[in-house]
Amino acid sequence: MSTANPFKSHQHTRCISKALQQAETLCKQNNTRLTPVRKRVLELVWGNHRSIGAYAILDQLGLEGVKPAPPTVYRALDFLLESGLIHRINSLNAYVGCSHPCNPHNTQFFICTHCGNVSEFNSSEINDSIRSLADNEQFSVSLQILEINGICLACQEKKNA
Repeated sequence: MSTANPFKSHQHTRCISKALQQAETLCKQNNTRLTPVRKRVLELVWGNHRSIGAYAILDQLGLEGVKPAPPTVYRALDFLLESGLIHRINSLNAYVGCSHPCNPHNTQFFICTHCGNVSEFNSSEINDSIRSLADNEQFSVSLQILEINGICLACQEKKNA
């Protein structure tokens, strides 16, 4: 199981730096451009490990003196999604950075309902179970995203303190 766990201590600036570096590499490989707007939207998505909605991104850009129209942000988000650089958290109508954009993968998320942090992981056991269930039902899976809501350890400890 691979994971980028925001519930554990780490240096988040490395996450952002790595995400931008991977984005540049993928764009060069795919002969696409990481425009300044796309790059800034990616930075905002990676601003922390909480999901962020399109209008929160618009608000942040407005605070920075940039006033793009909503379609501009949605186009940037669509590009980042299609490039595999971010994921959409459907239950929250929001976005998080992808921990492994260079490797196409099925994704599972732990979402803390208290602090809002989202942890991406990829469990081969879960993927195998879904594949087996789908095969038994003669069902063709086109997209697999599993969102699991709960409370992270840090929030549990705060609650119990």
